[in-house]
Amino acid sequence: MSIQQVLQSLDGIQEWQEETYKYLHAHPELSMQETQTAQFIFETLQGYGYQTQLIGGGVVGVLQNGDGPTVLFRADMDGLPIKEKTGLDYASQVVMKDLNGDMVPVMHACGHDVHIVAGLGAAWALALHLDEWQGTYIALFQPGEEIAAGAKAMIADGLFEKIPHPQVALSQHVLTEPVAGKVGTRSGSFLSSAASLSITIYGQGAHGSMPHLSVDPIVIGSSIVMKLQTIVSREMDPFQFAVVSVGSFQAGLKANIIPDTANLQVNIRTYNEKVQQQVLDSIKRIVHAECEAAGCTTSPKIKVFDYYPLTENDAKITAEVTEAFETYLGKERVVAYHPMTASEDFSYIPQALNIPYLYWGFGGFTEDQTSYANHNPKFAPAIQPTLRTGTEAAIIAVLCYLGK
Repeated sequence: MSIQQVLQSLDGIQEWQEETYKYLHAHPELSMQETQTAQFIFETLQGYGYQTQLIGGGVVGVLQNGDGPTVLFRADMDGLPIKEKTGLDYASQVVMKDLNGDMVPVMHACGHDVHIVAGLGAAWALALHLDEWQGTYIALFQPGEEIAAGAKAMIADGLFEKIPHPQVALSQHVLTEPVAGKVGTRSGSFLSSAASLSITIYGQGAHGSMPHLSVDPIVIGSSIVMKLQTIVSREMDPFQFAVVSVGSFQAGLKANIIPDTANLQVNIRTYNEKVQQQVLDSIKRIVHAECEAAGCTTSPKIKVFDYYPLTENDAKITAEVTEAFETYLGKERVVAYHPMTASEDFSYIPQALNIPYLYWGFGGFTEDQTSYANHNPKFAPAIQPTLRTGTEAAIIAVLCYLGK
């Protein structure tokens, strides 16, 4: 048997993968609350013969097959607080309580349901074809990627004491490009680092007809929003990448009431940790300066959260896996990616282990489809060839190191 025959054997689970995908898409769960999803994965891996554990909200299956290297492949599994608008007959109707206690709609708007099914498909194929490889395979299904909590939670729960030590880590993501059926790789910086900030401005409330008796947090916040735009345009080296975005501005309840407080939610992206720190320092400086200039008697509260590390692919691993993709998928199905400004917490795992890693992407939309970005309420990848491509890519990348 050959790797091509391993890939061809996926015909035997195509119907199961498609039905499983529809089920998971219709039953998403929020970050760090993926209990039913985790249990489904746990039982499925056990059925394939994996030594399976629940760790830090995630699931890890280990399949040992003689002497050889150890390879870890990771898939994430959380949904998003988004009301689905795809119109699919398997669209999510789920509403659940988030970590703040609020009831919110939930949707797999980032393709993590695709990742789960591809990961399970790869786990099935490797368990079925033990004669084609040797070593140890670790199938890791991670919670909480969308809030940058899952990788850290698994590490904190003793991940590395509970599994064999891998020599390489692999992961992937379904994206809007390239076209469905193709995969894309990139050496070096692929996904940006990221962080979010919650900024609370403390002013002084008053009647809308008496602005002279107020310290208006809406005016202060508006000034901060505009001033933040100068960080990239006037403080950053033009050859250094950075993005600063204000995604939320919350203040007041009524037209004729000047509120006491205002809250801004800010997100930043960089490809360099020093640049990230420079941007954070600039935001803090601007916020404090604007509040002081406006006469605030209470200092603003600034909380930094949702840190994401830089995803920086190892050059050697990238070259080896890309060559394997071209060999078994065909060169016409493999493209080179440019750096992307999305972010991931996957690299916390290989960074903590000090091992090389590769994170690649694969297309989710056919040429005749309208393509919607990840996190859009209409995000609906084509079931095929997307599931097959993600499964094939996972198998090829793993067998690049475990294959005989």
